Amino acid sequence: MEPAGQRGGMAAVRAAKQALRAALQQRLRALGAAEKQRQSRLLTSKVIGHPKYQESKRIAIYLSTPDEIQTEEIMKDIFKQGKECFIPRYDPLGTHMDMLKISSAEDISSFTLTSWNILQPSDDDSTREEALAGGGLDLIFMPGLGFDKKGNRLGRGKGYYDIYLERCMKHPSGKPYTIALAFKEQICESVPAAEHDIQIDEVLYEDS
Repeated sequence: MEPAGQRGGMAAVRAAKQALRAALQQRLRALGAAEKQRQSRLLTSKVIGHPKYQESKRIAIYLSTPDEIQTEEIMKDIFKQGKECFIPRYDPLGTHMDMLKISSAEDISSFTLTSWNILQPSDDDSTREEALAGGGLDLIFMPGLGFDKKGNRLGRGKGYYDIYLERCMKHPSGKPYTIALAFKEQICESVPAAEHDIQIDEVLYEDS
């Protein structure tokens, strides 16, 4: 059983995260479509010129929602460069996530829309390679609601990526390099972090 002090500390971190989530969601709602597109284009250029991206062969990337840095052009470049592309499939009822291989950007048109408005391969799609069943991953592009410059990340609260990174650490190829893609409005002075939260290697945003 956890000591009372530890439980209280965790509860305080959870409450601080919830408050920050609400503030960031409000900030993102106020961000216009044209500004989101401008920052997304700028980050796409940063990614394509990034040495870690250039040297990576197996890359996991999220399919962006309107409130995230748009990843479509990065995904097209992954295929153009002959790299292997993996995208997340979340279990909506739990905390399990797989990274499944797609063969082209057009593959996405066959995906189903989840209740969270995220496109992903259907549950009965069992033909795709899961990254950790093969050669692991070299690089993961991380979504999130907020980030600080130390690499702390505020997700949506389910822990999918932290749990997946723990699985990566047990793979023979080890933990992949992690890059968060963020609007500058998502950069915080400090993101509250719990013991199990895994820091991101690098946060990319307009002024980084």
